[in-house]
Amino acid sequence: MIQYIVARYPALGFPLYRRYWLASFASVGATQLITLGQGWLIFELSGSAVQLGLLGAAAALPNILMTLAGGVIADRFDKRRILMCTSLATTLLLATLAWLDATDRVAVWHVLTVAALVSLITGLDWPVRVSLYPQLIERSAFMSAVALNSFIWQATRMAVPAAGGVVIAATDTSVVFAAGAAGFFVMFAVITSIPIRHTPVAPGSPWQQVREGVGYIWHTPLFRWLILTTFVGMFFSQSVNQIMPVFAAALDSGETGFGYLLSAGGVGSVTGTLLIGGIHRFRRLGAMMLGGAACAALTMMGFAALATNGWFAASLAAVFLASLFASVFMISSMTVMQLTVPDRLRGRVMGIHTMGFSLMPLGGLLLGALVERLGAAPAVWIGSGVYLAVVAWVAVARPVIRSLDGRGVGVTDDAAPGGDGTGHRPADAQRPGTAEESTA
Repeated sequence: MIQYIVARYPALGFPLYRRYWLASFASVGATQLITLGQGWLIFELSGSAVQLGLLGAAAALPNILMTLAGGVIADRFDKRRILMCTSLATTLLLATLAWLDATDRVAVWHVLTVAALVSLITGLDWPVRVSLYPQLIERSAFMSAVALNSFIWQATRMAVPAAGGVVIAATDTSVVFAAGAAGFFVMFAVITSIPIRHTPVAPGSPWQQVREGVGYIWHTPLFRWLILTTFVGMFFSQSVNQIMPVFAAALDSGETGFGYLLSAGGVGSVTGTLLIGGIHRFRRLGAMMLGGAACAALTMMGFAALATNGWFAASLAAVFLASLFASVFMISSMTVMQLTVPDRLRGRVMGIHTMGFSLMPLGGLLLGALVERLGAAPAVWIGSGVYLAVVAWVAVARPVIRSLDGRGVGVTDDAAPGGDGTGHRPADAQRPGTAEESTA
């Protein structure tokens, strides 16, 4: 069984990557927990959809502001030390929030402040994570590493919110924040044991390097339109997760139902990840990506109608399908970009791409305001309608995505993740099954 899994996902055959991947379950699971806990605590303290939107802004704006600098830092400095610092800082912030909550001293501004500080740290942490793969694995295992990283996010999104909802119902949100702090401390402890060689980039000012990363995206149509579509989808459609407590209240499902709604999305995402993992070399990959994006928007609109009419089981099914379709677009587009971007630009370019995940909570600010003014369902219909319109425009007017052939992705010398145009194995990548495993 183990040999079959490694054959299907060869990145797991590299000991350093395997250790990093397993540790990531702790920190990513912690991220899912604190997203759940902060959303429920804010709604419990204020009962306001607008406050949920402000939480989204607090969780997004600092990350967006930091990400450009974070991408440069990821390409210039020691990635291991950066991850150690970000993991430990997040641990301390979440422990503080857990203490405030447990002692009944917590207020809305405490939650917003911690969310903003964690967001600022994440703006540095995420670009480092997405640029780390070439130092842990060989090029032949690169695609599996992208899929495995996504699997962590989707699997924890599937299991953690439901468990977290039960924990909150049985205890309170302070327990969730304490568990989140523990998860990031585990990541810190594991990172200290992983040797990662620092390879400096070519000299140049940070501002020049930011311009180089942005310029690459702007002058490469495939990246320009994929990232635009990602940003619009995150901001206008997938940001529904940020106001999910409103739908849990409409369904009269409480904390447990709130967790189930988020977990249904996780199950759908895992399913989509598994499906797309088997057909990444599909001839009509571009058309499939855009089809997934369009179906995600349509099913999210259906979810809003079902939830506001009190149909809980049907709402779960709609969230499942919306997340499945969204995952088809997200995983395939991320794989294409990871296989295509030059390694010397990886931290900056993929760091900019991660800004899309920050736009998701930021979009909650817009949706929260629309909920207050128009109601929950119309707000989602407007947001997902905008996304659907953009997807249709890209499909019709930008054939670079629609005509994308998965069989040719990442096979040219210029696309080699090694960054030197040769396609050679990165110097720091550890071969699977070597004696380095026992000395690392």
